[in-house]
Formats: sequence, structure tokens, C-alpha cells
Amino acid sequence: MNVLENYDLTKWNTFGVKANARFFVEIESEEDLHELFQSETFKQHTRLFLGGGSNILFVKDFDGIVIANKLQGINIVSENEHDVLVRSMSGVVWQDLVSFCVGRGYWGIENLSSIPGTVGGSPVQNIGAYGAELKSTLDSVEVFDIETGEKGVLSKEECELGYRDSVFKSRLKGKYFISAIVLRLSKAPRINISYKVLENYLKDNNIEVKTPADISSAVTAIRKSKLPDPKVTGNAGSFFKNVFVSKEKLDEMKSSCPDLPHFEEGGVIKIPTGWLIEQCGFKGKTEGHVGMHDKQALVLVNHGGATGQEIKDFAMKIIDCVQNKFGLTLTPEVNFV
Repeated sequence: MNVLENYDLTKWNTFGVKANARFFVEIESEEDLHELFQSETFKQHTRLFLGGGSNILFVKDFDGIVIANKLQGINIVSENEHDVLVRSMSGVVWQDLVSFCVGRGYWGIENLSSIPGTVGGSPVQNIGAYGAELKSTLDSVEVFDIETGEKGVLSKEECELGYRDSVFKSRLKGKYFISAIVLRLSKAPRINISYKVLENYLKDNNIEVKTPADISSAVTAIRKSKLPDPKVTGNAGSFFKNVFVSKEKLDEMKSSCPDLPHFEEGGVIKIPTGWLIEQCGFKGKTEGHVGMHDKQALVLVNHGGATGQEIKDFAMKIIDCVQNKFGLTLTPEVNFV
């Protein structure tokens, strides 16, 4: 384990903003973790664990130690004629895990194809897309207590997964390092094409879903058509969460916006945040080095040379506009550091 100093984090965040870490180390094994937890540098400084850097915005240099998660490996824990348990180390690229499962005909995470980031971030965010969420397939999460170094396992229920939320973002924030997750996937077809955009794509392209790969390919194609490649244009995918409102608030808004799009899910009403932002005139808008993607009003982009603070300031303008126009408060999915 080699601890570096004054380390450039530009390549470690998908926004591509420049920031330096006072200390930086890559973790490639559980033995590295034990060594790290015992080191004085780790004990005495603020810590930040990084996977793919796809859900983070550095607004300044990090005066602490950044730990890059490089734990690798995917294996089948057990299986029967109906289900299979797949274990993945947390440093694995999420799409590599999707490809592993889809390629073997396992159903459950095909709708989550091409989500950027690593496996370790998936339970923290309860990642979701195209009508699916991780909580539908998560079986358990393996963790290390950061203070004691002890290893443990949390069940799906103990993770308290919600909409882009989990116990790792609330009362257990900063307590555990996630080392691996276990998914319970189906060998039998469990076709989920309830999401309208996905359903329309399959219909328009005359695609009959027979395997998880059919859905995975469709989702990947849709994402490529709507979302910029962070390797080309710095971004972190959807910057804001969707908004949930009460029936009373919906009725109030529809009195002045009769065409307001909304969806009912599990007894709650969701309003697409992209629509709200578009109504405020931010879709495709650019200020300096920062802008909103012209094809998706949820994706803030770094056109080149933007600082994290510039991106945050642009996001705050959007939040203020939506608040003033609709009386709704947008919540970033991206974490500011």
C-alpha cells in the first residue's frame, strides 16, 4: 500500500474538475484495508472513499486522505433451478457486473445497464433506472467497520433502501466501508418493460424481449442517445433527484400548469425534475464553462475547464429558479465535497 501526497484527482471524478487530495491511496485487497485502518495517516485525517467518481463534485481541494477502491472479483455464491446468488467486490465497474449477469442469462439488473460508477456505490444510492432499482435484487452487503476493522454483513432490510437513499447516507454514514455486495437474480424470465421510454423503444424497433441482453442493449442505446459520454464531456449523469409531491400539491400546480407531467408510484406522485428545469429555460443553456445538456435537462456538463464551484453555482441557480417558479425544492443526487 503506497500513500501518495498532493495527488491530482482530475481523472478520479467524471466531471473532470481539477482538485488535489492531501493524501491518496489505492486499495486492491482486504489486506490493504487492514493496513490502511491501522495507519496513522488514516486515523488522523478526514477520509473519502472513491469508486468511479461518478456521483461526486469536488468544489475545492480535499484536505484529507482519498481512498480509491480497486477491489476486484465476481463469483457465483450458490444457485438452484430458480435463483442464483452473485457476489461482486465493490471496486468492480458496475457495467462489468451487469455484463457478467446478462451474459449468463440472469434476470434482475438488465434495466440498470450502463449506469456509471462502481459496485460499491450501488447500495449507497440504491441506484435505479428504467423502472428498476437495486433493492429488487440486493441480498446483502459486506462491510468493514472503519473504526474497528471488523468485517460484517448487512441484510437488504438493514440497508434501509429508499429512493436514491440508504442507511449509508444517514445514520451509518462514514461508519462502514462496503467491500462487496451479493445479488439474488432469477434464472426464469422476469421481464420488466413497464417504463414508458423503454417500452416505446422496444416497440418502435420491433424488438421482442427473449433474454436479459435484449433489455440491456435497449437501455444502453437509449442512454447513449440521451446522455453525454463523461469521457468526452464531463458530467455525473442525472444531477438532481426527481420530485415527489402530495395530491394536494399536484392539484394546486395543475391549476396553473394543466399539462404538468406526473406519475404515481407506490402511492406517491412523482414529477420529472427534467421537465421542471426545462420550464425554467435551462435545457441546453451554457454559462461560461458550465451548461445543461441539450438533450436531457437533468445533466449538468463541464464543457472544459470548469471548476467544481462553478458547477455548484450553476446548480444553485437551477434550484432557486424551480423553487421560485413552482414552489418545489430540488435535491442533488451528486455529493458536494
